Amino acid sequence: MGINGKDDGDHAHLERVAILDFGAQYGKVIDRRVREANVLSEMFPLKTKAKHILDRGNFKAIIISGGPNSVYAEGAAQPDPAIFTCGLPVLGICYGFQLLNKALGGDVSKSELVREDGQCRIWLDTSNELFHGLNENEEVLLTHGDSVTEKTVAPNVQIIAKSGGHVAGISCPEKRLYGVQFHPEVDLTTNGRKMFDNFLFRISGCCSSYTMSNREQMCIDEIQKVVGDKKVLVLVSGGVDSSVCAALLSRALGPNRITAIHIDNGFMRKDESDRVIESLKAIDLPVHREYAGIKFMVATVSGKPGDGEPLDRTVEPELKRQIIGNTFIRVKDRVMEELKLNKDDYFLAQGTLRPDLIESASELASGHADTIKTHHNDTALVRELRASGRVIEPLKDFHKDEVRELGRSLGLPDQIVNRQPFPGPGLAIRIICAQKPHICSDFGTTHQCLNVLTNLRRQPSTPVEVEYREKMLAAMNTWEANELMAQNFAMNATLLPIKSVGVQGDSRSYSYVAALSCALPEIPWQLLSRYATIIPKLLHNINRVVYVFGGPVNYPVTTITPTYLNAFTVRTLQEADYLATEALYGRRIDGTRDPNLEDLSKKVQQVHS
Repeated sequence: MGINGKDDGDHAHLERVAILDFGAQYGKVIDRRVREANVLSEMFPLKTKAKHILDRGNFKAIIISGGPNSVYAEGAAQPDPAIFTCGLPVLGICYGFQLLNKALGGDVSKSELVREDGQCRIWLDTSNELFHGLNENEEVLLTHGDSVTEKTVAPNVQIIAKSGGHVAGISCPEKRLYGVQFHPEVDLTTNGRKMFDNFLFRISGCCSSYTMSNREQMCIDEIQKVVGDKKVLVLVSGGVDSSVCAALLSRALGPNRITAIHIDNGFMRKDESDRVIESLKAIDLPVHREYAGIKFMVATVSGKPGDGEPLDRTVEPELKRQIIGNTFIRVKDRVMEELKLNKDDYFLAQGTLRPDLIESASELASGHADTIKTHHNDTALVRELRASGRVIEPLKDFHKDEVRELGRSLGLPDQIVNRQPFPGPGLAIRIICAQKPHICSDFGTTHQCLNVLTNLRRQPSTPVEVEYREKMLAAMNTWEANELMAQNFAMNATLLPIKSVGVQGDSRSYSYVAALSCALPEIPWQLLSRYATIIPKLLHNINRVVYVFGGPVNYPVTTITPTYLNAFTVRTLQEADYLATEALYGRRIDGTRDPNLEDLSKKVQQVHS
């Protein structure tokens, strides 16, 4: 696919895989995994007819993604039935697995208690081609509420994977139809890449004929075609995405046709803007620096004073993102006026990646993805500019690891290419703002269930706790229950009255945060990791689990400190972030190497916001 989502004409002769996107949060990661295997993939809307795919020619297989909706939802997305009878191998993932099971005569069960949201260990039938070369027990990522059981599985199919009482995989080898409830495309499925290789090469007969070597030139050709004789204004944060974007534009058009602007929104990391300007000198790119911290603080979504809460009084993270994204555009417009740049002569370039658009449910990525969080590069104002044809996003078909590879090819220094990812809205999103405690009618019950779950070995003191304990044990895999029952110390669990943005199923959720603590001298990280998976799986109104340092928390937390964005909260987080970052890189506070600390920077893929 080209940077505008169109077919690559030069590759019409290459074999490829069709991906039917049903709106999965991981939809484009499936695409990434296929291309990572050097197989060309093409995304199609969910209603695409099988005949259309067959008529295009050169398609070797079809993959059906997951999706945020239930198969029971009114108007639930359905594929063309001929997809399953067209003769091409099919792999259904998550929602796609459930659709395959229904198409083959089975049904789907809706569980009232159990979601599976996290990394779980499941059983695989390793005699099946899809799982060739794997172990019988593998770690996979499950994110679903609806399930297939042995009672609802389609007749005459092979059950090739199980998770507790749930069917986690089926196959019909003679028709080359395969389905898995889990997500093989993500890193939390430990051997997911091997599963894709098995499907692409052993089952579908693909060849590794699509390489990364020509993608840089494809992007350059496309930039030159779209921009023509005009110029480009690029917003640079100093991160890897915007820096690679700027370098690619400079390679395609020459530095004289590029105007780079760095907007300091006041929420950057400590000394961030200074480092940004210094690092971009490495690619000989002059950058106009604009401080706009006060303008961002008082900005509203519409940009009109008094029309809605300003950013420094806004508590909802989604609204914060929209305000910040729109304000970037408004500040950009003002800077262009000050620099006497004619808007009609310029395209706006952004370093937007595919995952950014997926999280925002952008039509560019998929009109069916559930909005996880609005990306600052994909707000209403940006979409208006896009619709007018004035935005160019050369990297919107790339994933982060591909961008790093492209950056190296363009000659960017390691300090840019390997830079730790940082969200565009910056620290404004990492500061959880609230006016009052988030305590709904389910707070007390959830807190009670949480305490039972984190101390299963302790005998319940009331009939209600006995019931909770029995239900939760019944919902766990045997190995999960055994691991938690072996816990020989008290785990203190406290439900925090704040709202956290998370992902459950393929949808965004606003839910409670569970805070764990204990009196052990050494922190039991492995057990805590297991709790981080099991708690959201069983208690659906919790979507985040944190650990509290400094000893056990022995009291309920029902109050909060009213918190907003202001100079004090931002400065405090800047210092805390600086200390944490130095420790992550194995450095002392003064920036020198600490021999007692390991450099873990390359082991952290993303710092979440």
